[in-house]
Amino acid sequence: GDRELPAGEIARRFEVTRPAISQHLRVLREAGLVEERRDGTRRLYRARRERVEELRDYLAGFWGGRLRLLREQAESESFGGLPIGEPSPKAATPTRGARRARGSRKKSRGTNDSGTKGGGA
Repeated sequence: GDRELPAGEIARRFEVTRPAISQHLRVLREAGLVEERRDGTRRLYRARRERVEELRDYLAGFWGGRLRLLREQAESESFGGLPIGEPSPKAATPTRGARRARGSRKKSRGTNDSGTKGGGA
């Protein structure tokens, strides 16, 4: 909720080092997403709920519309009309051209088809 927590208590909730948590808290503070209050030698942190909600709304608007468009495009005729999550029957089998492209194209540079150097003519 709205309670203040010291960096150490915040760090215990994550599998990240304490110095990394301190760096993250500094970035969040500079972005205006958390407040820092000093109590003696301790620094206490509290989320700025209104700013976090603004960020959440922005990200939902930013990603929500783009993800909807991506889904519509992925499900459109140009992508085979398959719903997301259903693989194409052809997807598991490489095409003959794809198999051939992976094959042996090992001619060295500077040689002609007979394997000799020079431009010929």
